[in-house]
Amino acid sequence: MATIHVDGKQYEVNGSENLLQACLSLGIDIPYFCWHPSLGSVGSCRQCAVTQYANPEDTRGRLVMSCMTPASDNTYISIEDKEAVDFRASIVELLMTNHPHDCPVCEEGGHCHLQDMTVMTGHDRRRYRFTKRTHHNQELGSFIAHEMNRCIACYRCVRYYKDYAGGTDFGVYANASRVYFGRPESGTLESEFSGNLTEVCPTGVFTDKTHSERYNRKWDMQYAPSVCHGCSSGCNISPGERYGEIRRVENRFNGDVNQYFLCDKGRFGTGYVNRADRPRQPQLRANDNVSTLSTDDALDQVIATIKAKKVLGIGSPRASLESNFALRELVGKENYSTGMSQKTQSLVELAADIMQTQGIYNPSMREIESYDAVLILGEDLTQTAPRMALSVRQSAKNKAKQMAAERKTQDWLAEPVQRIAQHAKSPVYILAATQTRLSDIAAAEVVASPNDIARLGFAVAAALQDQPITGLDDDAKAFAETMANSLKTAKKPLIISGTSLQDPAIMEAAASVAQALGEKAGLSLTVPEVNSMGLALFGGQSLEQALAQDYDALIIVENDLFRQLPEAQVKAALNKADSVIVLDHSETATVKAADYVLSAASFAEADGTVVSQEGRAQRFYQVYDPSYYKPEYVIKESWRWLHAIETGLKSKDISWTVLDHVVESVVKNVPQLEAIADVAPNADYRIHGLKIAREPRRYSGRTAMIAPLNVHEPKQPVDTDSALTFSMEGYVGPQKASSLIPFAWAPGWNSPQSWNKYQDQVGGHLKGGDSGIRLFDRLAKRPARSYVAPNAVVANPDAFRLVPMHHIFASGEFTVKTPAMQSRIPEAMFAVGEHDAARMNLQDGQRITVKAGDSIVNLPIQVIEYLPTGYIGYPVGLAPTISLAEPVAVSVEAQAVGV
Repeated sequence: MATIHVDGKQYEVNGSENLLQACLSLGIDIPYFCWHPSLGSVGSCRQCAVTQYANPEDTRGRLVMSCMTPASDNTYISIEDKEAVDFRASIVELLMTNHPHDCPVCEEGGHCHLQDMTVMTGHDRRRYRFTKRTHHNQELGSFIAHEMNRCIACYRCVRYYKDYAGGTDFGVYANASRVYFGRPESGTLESEFSGNLTEVCPTGVFTDKTHSERYNRKWDMQYAPSVCHGCSSGCNISPGERYGEIRRVENRFNGDVNQYFLCDKGRFGTGYVNRADRPRQPQLRANDNVSTLSTDDALDQVIATIKAKKVLGIGSPRASLESNFALRELVGKENYSTGMSQKTQSLVELAADIMQTQGIYNPSMREIESYDAVLILGEDLTQTAPRMALSVRQSAKNKAKQMAAERKTQDWLAEPVQRIAQHAKSPVYILAATQTRLSDIAAAEVVASPNDIARLGFAVAAALQDQPITGLDDDAKAFAETMANSLKTAKKPLIISGTSLQDPAIMEAAASVAQALGEKAGLSLTVPEVNSMGLALFGGQSLEQALAQDYDALIIVENDLFRQLPEAQVKAALNKADSVIVLDHSETATVKAADYVLSAASFAEADGTVVSQEGRAQRFYQVYDPSYYKPEYVIKESWRWLHAIETGLKSKDISWTVLDHVVESVVKNVPQLEAIADVAPNADYRIHGLKIAREPRRYSGRTAMIAPLNVHEPKQPVDTDSALTFSMEGYVGPQKASSLIPFAWAPGWNSPQSWNKYQDQVGGHLKGGDSGIRLFDRLAKRPARSYVAPNAVVANPDAFRLVPMHHIFASGEFTVKTPAMQSRIPEAMFAVGEHDAARMNLQDGQRITVKAGDSIVNLPIQVIEYLPTGYIGYPVGLAPTISLAEPVAVSVEAQAVGV
């Protein structure tokens, strides 16, 4: 700690910070542009100037940039000194010289850090009356719009894109005073994290193009605290709604998880909620004939259909714990399925079992950034857990920070740290089935078959324990020993693996390496869906186990079975049932095969709890009530539909009227999920007697919004499920529980930089702790166990195996339904290595047919530089679901595609 003196007042601060960060953490405002908590200091904008004095007697002082000055003990500064005030005013006026001053038409208006800082410095007059510098804008793809004339040259964008996110197609180009930030030429930004430019940029240079199509100001959106459903990482988001549509998704700060950044899948992949073809009313389906039903008619008919019949309930890893529990209560434990295939469920259960093992530590996403050696087994993280990949990229910089510390250089001094390191990185080793997007930071990347990855992982574990390595050639043994030595000498080694390649031996190898390293090591395992880990703890039968039973009816909750099992298997299961009832929020192949469809709520219209791959239970909340805008819409959480059916079948009163009642039942009946009661405050939570406002103070135009219905403003819906209110009449500010922060706003801070008012210290954690409860920290540990390395798979040149290939945008169930994603989704193609392509005389674009069991898939091929011999890459999500377990038959079409 250090004592600093600011304008005559004494404060205790963290002495390792700079003065700007220290003052902001104290709640003292200093304007700034180029500094960002995650990017460090470069001192390029000069906006954060303060006057520093040598001692209490010094009355002259000198101007210093607070972002470049350490918060040393006995530092004396003044923010209000006239020289500092005048200097900051002159700087912002200089930065605004060429700015178009187009706030009324700028999409960043009301959400703009430049506006906030201009007001903070008192700059409100333009004196420059000459021709302004102008630039041509670039086309940057379907996510980001570009308006270069608004740039103030703070350099944040290029520092984030290149230095933080590792992008290579974006930079700064200069000719005298004409500094330009963009690509070498127009074209789609290639980074999977490009969307963060919209929040990193302090002006309106980079804006959300998906929001542009249906634009409204920030203060005219309604928000709710939510969790991204794109993968299992559990990133926190603030979805914004207007007119019953999700208009924009912003990052919601969580100091343990995503911090300031999201991947593009999470930020732009929610357009499916607004699709016109989704079921918004209960439906009766007969072949291609679809008729809508009222709520009462739908419930009466469904109850009559399944009464006195054997009903099988199929849950879903993308549905909340509450909805899965309601389904299990309806059909009984013996008739409930998790909705995962046997293969997937066994993999996820293995991951959960490993995470509960004695001596295994599962770090948070933020903690991953602190590890100084990383081994990734079998995961292409950028495609399967992208936000974790961004954290791994930061961990590679720990070598630079260590080298800087040895030279007494603070790690927040971005440029000096880079110069000292000279591209030195902490070791990152990647063993994957294809080349990954993290190869640029890898000390070594090996492309191998899943079997070879597992065997190499077990060899590393053996080397760590000074045991002989068997079954590998000399080069592989030497490489295993090299990786083992790097992990052994590291202060904090990390192992990452997961379910992506569908081989349990890979995760077992990762667990063996972590156990061999001991307590200093961390282990992180990825799983497929937002609530896969939750269902592994919840329990239930796999799809194959459940469908093997006799049953009369199927109730399927938020699950497209055609994505879980081969088509023939699913059709046989559906035909076996007399009636099929599906609850879902999107038009899927399973919905099309249903007899009854109950219109379930998406994440934007529902409340519920999910558990991330880290084991962090978090709650997401309803953003808006669809029936407020269109009373004919009947969209309800799945658990409400299911409880209504159960009470009707059993002729009992409805006992779950609010979400808290369901949570209480889950806690009472599922001991391993007992901690979810502490995930968020219950619906009675109040601050100064007020619920939490979903809307900013300036929310406007509600009467006009429903003018076609009634010129009088109807009463707002009453949210009984949470402590949130559908109104701006409620508490707005930083005092609320972290799990209930719908959006970030503070007086004078309208931009995403306002998160500093909600944090215990800037860039740290939220006041009162970050959102979520880590379940594995509370569950009893299981005894450590040993794992056996698999035998080598003998390559057969006449037989092929399929290896899953994931794509960040194409493999998700709902990103492919999002309009903005369409241009980013590649064509469905098999991948074939150059060796096999030459052996079979195959060319790019030529079609092959793969037969696995009863499934036949015909696709063109893409020849890639390397894929293990005898393996074909299968595009997960772009092609029909087939079994990947056994060798497949491959036939080649006679004609080749001309080039």
